[in-house]
Amino acid sequence: MKKLLNILKYALLLAFSGALMVYAVRGQDLSRIGQHMMEANYFWMGLTVIISAMGYFSRAYRWKMQIDATGNKPSYWDVYHAMMVGYLANLVLPRLGEVLRCSVLRRTSGVPVQVGVGTMITERIIDVLVLLLVLSATLLLQFDKFWSFVTSLFSDKYQSIAQNETTLLIAALIIVVLLVLTGYLLFRNLERLRQHALFNRLISFVRGLLAGIFSIRKLEHKGLFLLHTVFTWSVYYFMGYLAFFAFPATHNLGAMAALAVLTFGTFGMAAPVQGGIGVYHLLVQSTLLVYGVSKEAGIAYALVVHGTQTLLVVLMGGISFVMSMIKSGRAARQLAVEPIPATVALDVE
Repeated sequence: MKKLLNILKYALLLAFSGALMVYAVRGQDLSRIGQHMMEANYFWMGLTVIISAMGYFSRAYRWKMQIDATGNKPSYWDVYHAMMVGYLANLVLPRLGEVLRCSVLRRTSGVPVQVGVGTMITERIIDVLVLLLVLSATLLLQFDKFWSFVTSLFSDKYQSIAQNETTLLIAALIIVVLLVLTGYLLFRNLERLRQHALFNRLISFVRGLLAGIFSIRKLEHKGLFLLHTVFTWSVYYFMGYLAFFAFPATHNLGAMAALAVLTFGTFGMAAPVQGGIGVYHLLVQSTLLVYGVSKEAGIAYALVVHGTQTLLVVLMGGISFVMSMIKSGRAARQLAVEPIPATVALDVE
């Protein structure tokens, strides 16, 4: 039953992505979209591929710094391959990659899954903070241009929340009461719970998770960590900016437009759908409309940029998947042929 529900959930997300793609091209001249894509100068797209690969290498090194701070010392390539396998998995099943890359790293380097998940949570928190900073810069530097866009995008949701304010307050109160009651019951039965192996395993998992989350406090080179963070986000920015030069309709757009595409495109990629399909395209198309780019040219830009990056992830992730499987297979064979210690042999006798 659980498998059926998961399949249904992912099928609905894929259908949602498809519906957004249909909405993005609805009422447009498909031949003009194709023409914009054919006229693109793919030399510039090649440059975006090169700098994107550099961004992945940098992001993997940043993740390794976090894991090293927990006391685990995996090799750089094990970390990189695990990360790319995760990105590859996200193209198929959204959010699966976050768990899968920690599982792959455990198999290849022995890093506990909970530690990997903890470092990944810290990584996501940092990225969210950077995204909020970029969003603030976009809106402050181009307030008049984007205020109407943002309000039109979210106005219906704000009105809906305002109309149901009492219901939301009651729901929040119920949640708080349930949390307090749960905490009280756990405290009252703490000694009894400690006698259960499942509870102790859960406590161990949470401790490992917290060790991963707070690993940033133990970083040996915080400045280098910050440098890799800035470099990674600079790569995201220049990916969009260089892609402008590939299309006649966008080659005159400047740095501020690239900042806007980075901001709203990142929100699209963060959506819980396969590879940001549909959401990314719609948001980038809408953003470019603000700068006078036609819908056909905007969706062509989004299709080519997203498609190029998807092919890169498939290539790099596919190679990493093969390398990780080879490494985990070697580790399993080594463990299988490892001699039994003498003390264990004596105990068996």
